[in-house]
Order: sequence, then C-alpha cells, then structure tokens
Amino acid sequence: MKTGHKKYNFKYIVGVDEAGRGPLAGPVSVSAIVFQSNFYKSHKNSGNSLPEGHDSKKLSEKKREEWYEKIKAMRKRGKCDFRQSFSGAKIIDKKGIVYAVNLAIARCLRRLNLNPQNTLILLDGSLKAPKIYKQRTIIGGDQREKIIALASVVAKVKRDRKMIRFAKEFPKYAFEIHKGYGTREHYRRIKKYGLSPIHRRSYLGTRH
Repeated sequence: MKTGHKKYNFKYIVGVDEAGRGPLAGPVSVSAIVFQSNFYKSHKNSGNSLPEGHDSKKLSEKKREEWYEKIKAMRKRGKCDFRQSFSGAKIIDKKGIVYAVNLAIARCLRRLNLNPQNTLILLDGSLKAPKIYKQRTIIGGDQREKIIALASVVAKVKRDRKMIRFAKEFPKYAFEIHKGYGTREHYRRIKKYGLSPIHRRSYLGTRH
C-alpha cells in the first residue's frame, strides 16, 4: 500500500473498485466516485447523509439497488460525481484481466476530468490508477473505506444490469440468474450450447 498521502490534504477524494473479475462471461465493470474531501470527511460517519459502506458483493441485490439510487440522488444534488466503464470479454481475452481493469480505471478517471495535483485516488485490493495520480491501494478497501464501498456498489449494479440485458440477447445461458459466474448450471449450459460471443474464452481454456 502506498503511504504518505493524508486524505484530507487534497481537494477531492476518489474511490475506485471493480466488479466481475472472476466470471466466465461478460465484461469487468469499474466505477470511480468522487467527493470534495471536506464533504466526505464531515459526512462519512453519517448514515443519513452518506450511505453506509460495505462490500457490495455481500449485499442483497435489492439493497445494492437502493444504495445506487441514493448515490444518483447525491450526484443530482451536486454532492458527488461518478463514472463507470466496462471492458468486455474480447479485450480480456486479448490483453488479460489486469490490462482490462486498468483500461477501465483510466477511462473512468479521465471522464471525471479531475486535476491530478489536488486529487487522491483510493483503490481496493491490488488496483492501480495511472501514475499521474496520487493514490493509495487498500486491502479490503471496500469494507474499510466508505468511498470505495460506494464505488463497488455502482460497479456491481451496472454490471448486473448489463448481464440482464445480455440474457435477453443470449437467452440459452440464464445470465440473468448467475450473471456470468461459473455456477454448475452455467457450466451445464455451456456444455449444451457452446460459447456465446460474450464468454471469456481465455477463462475456459479455449481461444475458439
């Protein structure tokens, strides 16, 4: 973990997290959410003003959707901003999951259009932002740092919605149920129907 950066010495604090690193199908999703550091410092322990943060994967789908709506409401009031980006199966197969995640991180931060000199990026796990940004990686960050947890909510909700849309395009695979993860039912359907265009062939031992 990079140290030496005190969070509230910066004008803006950004949380970054991903969802969908492990599935057999569909994109990986990354989200970056930004608050002014003064607002984040004064509100992060207030559940009414800032939704309480937890690892989004441990929440029910209903609870994640509720938090996502709260985050959107905060953005509408000008209290925060966020961006989300996908990297699809083709780029994952061609360049690898680390490249795909880094590409989406860079895209999110570029779209937020922040000044790297007055912004601190907080990232979950082993994630890294482009080197132009001051940053800290935090193991278990989606449980330890609220702003990362909020980013994880956005990333997860957006990816789940994307997989539900894919389920309509490729109805044989039940993506709306397992969201592309390697469940027994998913493997059964792959064996029966073969691979769809959104399957990660590199995860399944094939490039065909």
